Amino acid sequence: MSRSDEIRAFAADPYRSYPAGARYTDDVQPGGLLDIEPARQWMSRIDQCRDANLYSFGMPLDTAARPRAGFAGGELLLFSTYSYLGLNGHPRIVAAATEAAHRWGTTTGGVRLMTGTLELHLDTEQELAAHIGAASAALYSSGYDANIAAISALIGRHDIAIIDAKAHRSILDGCRLSGAKTIRFRHNDTGHLDELLAKHAVGGTRVLVAVDGVYSMDGDIAPLAELITVKDRHGAFLLLDESHAIGVLGPDGAGTCSHAAVDPATVDIITGSLGKAFPSGGGFVAGSRGLINYLQHGSAPYMFSSATTPASTAAIRETVRVIREEPEHLENMWKNTARLRGIIDDLDLDSGGSRTPIVPVILGETLRSYAWARHLLDDGIYTSAVPAPAVPEGQSRLRLCATAAHLPDDLSRLETALRRVVALES
Repeated sequence: MSRSDEIRAFAADPYRSYPAGARYTDDVQPGGLLDIEPARQWMSRIDQCRDANLYSFGMPLDTAARPRAGFAGGELLLFSTYSYLGLNGHPRIVAAATEAAHRWGTTTGGVRLMTGTLELHLDTEQELAAHIGAASAALYSSGYDANIAAISALIGRHDIAIIDAKAHRSILDGCRLSGAKTIRFRHNDTGHLDELLAKHAVGGTRVLVAVDGVYSMDGDIAPLAELITVKDRHGAFLLLDESHAIGVLGPDGAGTCSHAAVDPATVDIITGSLGKAFPSGGGFVAGSRGLINYLQHGSAPYMFSSATTPASTAAIRETVRVIREEPEHLENMWKNTARLRGIIDDLDLDSGGSRTPIVPVILGETLRSYAWARHLLDDGIYTSAVPAPAVPEGQSRLRLCATAAHLPDDLSRLETALRRVVALES
């Protein structure tokens, strides 16, 4: 089949475990495990997408996830990959991961507090902490785990969490797990945060403020210096999730603290994923030596999850060195970001308040975002449609990402394809 035929076949029947043409809604049986409203809604939505040949989630790539990736023997141009620095497949990083697998094997065979710590883990944590500007760091299985670990280990049911309205789901889930009363403040509104802290940070109540450095759906940046001023005024603590900022922000790719020219020590907890600008897996928590020492003994995800693999850990360490020694990746990323944002602006599309390589195209209705993603696939361009509940109702979008590895011709192809989609609608 041609690439177009393969895409149509996938959009109609994306999950191989089902017989061709089976209705997913048939799996929701009265009184059964899936007889709940969220399952009914999702199965119905997926079937609607299949009927309209609009389903494009989780398309299986058959080559490395780089700007030009393989699908069903053909090629797709990826414009929603998180690989901001374009380092997936970088020879130094691949060599480091390969050498680590040969030396230490494919697993550590244990959790970190038992037999699962390698000298490689300690070296990597030390270099990562130095890159961020923190005293110490601990690796976790994922950025999601890192947030859940830090939050649930540090606050409890007698405490209060005040989180940005657009904070990552892992922050919200960590707060729920902790049992703390959770309040949201208006997105990036330090005045509203100040009001909430004045009301709740009283009588010795412990309050944790939690934000993202870069917001993954909007591409805007937290006002970190102002947040620190406000939290210090009320004696609160601050957690900063750097998943989409580390490797991206700051002249050295060290993240939001570097970008805002603030001392990382003024942020109580720094967390993040290492599977975005860093072409690896896992997550981290960074902060004071006492914080990390405690979390290594007092946070469940650290104590009860397998250690990061030798290959992933070595890739993290080598990425820190590549970022430091090869600044051209960061420079190319920002050059391509400016070009991408210019394309969206020239087409008079709504990209919100993006200031980073994440450049959304806010389309409104969910089915419209699905249709745009599907139309772009017809031109060989793979993008991610982001519907509710990942974003508010009426704010569905394409989430485009510029990377250092995109070529000028790639951006020109995207511009041509977007112009075609705009013309189709008009």
